[in-house]
Amino acid sequence: MNSTISYDNKSYLRIPIKTHILTSDDDMVKVVQKYTKDILQPRDYIVISESPLAITQGRAIAQEQIKVGLLAKILWRFVAKVPYGIGLREPTSMQCAIDEVGHLRILLAALGGGWGKIVGKKGWFYRIAGKQAALIDAANTSPVPPYNRCVIKGPKDPDKIAQQICDVCGCETVIMDINDIGGSWVIGRSISVDPHLLEAVMKDNPQGQADELTPICIVRESDA
Repeated sequence: MNSTISYDNKSYLRIPIKTHILTSDDDMVKVVQKYTKDILQPRDYIVISESPLAITQGRAIAQEQIKVGLLAKILWRFVAKVPYGIGLREPTSMQCAIDEVGHLRILLAALGGGWGKIVGKKGWFYRIAGKQAALIDAANTSPVPPYNRCVIKGPKDPDKIAQQICDVCGCETVIMDINDIGGSWVIGRSISVDPHLLEAVMKDNPQGQADELTPICIVRESDA
């Protein structure tokens, strides 16, 4: 992975930061402060991966703790296969989506998604179900034990957490959902961040998708 990338005639250095395996006992603000305090420079950006943040919020749910209801057992089979992950195409992750947004909204999303397939329009299920449903990672998405056996829900209050990190560390901060096939989305940010910049700079996922244990990345404008 190239450590630098060009965007809008500027070069940006990406510095992944390795941490310990995070748990619900960790506070992400304190984790970022600890691991970046000797590295950060003025005008740096801090990028936080959404799943590790969710883990610190206690939103990694062990599969055996999830009671799958009838609706989840029916609907997961109709979720389209996608190249970037299992998503809700699994009973326990579908159940977590139902728990997050409610039976009615998931039913409406399923109807909308079905109609979208008929008319050749993709993505209607997640548009209707909403961001929290779309952010759910199925078990086996993470390769890091014990989270490989957990469904990880999307983080709560990502804008608030990003601003807290910014206030403490003095650098603009984003929470991002990134995959290995070019998907890069800012789902939370401190107030002065340009999300398009960070989505472009992080599109090749310099933090990695395996067991790198790099939930934090510093982005720095470079002369290179």
